[in-house]
Amino acid sequence: MGVGRSLRGKTLGIYRYGRIGTTVAELCRVFGMNVPFWASDGFRARAREDRVQMASGRDAFFETSDAISLHLRLYPSTRGIVTADNLTRIKPTALLVFTSRAPLIEPGALVAALRAGRPGIAIVAVYEDEPLRETIPC
Repeated sequence: MGVGRSLRGKTLGIYRYGRIGTTVAELCRVFGMNVPFWASDGFRARAREDRVQMASGRDAFFETSDAISLHLRLYPSTRGIVTADNLTRIKPTALLVFTSRAPLIEPGALVAALRAGRPGIAIVAVYEDEPLRETIPC
């Protein structure tokens, strides 16, 4: 009998096909994970050129992933890009890894989704309001 969960055969959905996401994908494939991407039209076109696995659609990306990792930059076009509806599609057993910027998820949506049990777990390393950095004169 094993301890914990195996990664082999699990699906890690990576939101955005970029440098960090592709590096995470390479590492996860070593553990036998299936790693589809979802991204904007431009990044999806680039991924197709690179023959990288893409989710069949945005809804399918959220519905079929056992874990989701967000790797997006915060721009006006990406603010709130992950909606409450997207989060309701995540499996109750899924894990959301959120290390980008808090405003990428629609305000209040993650807390509501966690209370509803979708996703089952979230690893969050972001702040709603970024802490101020103290500036030290040179």
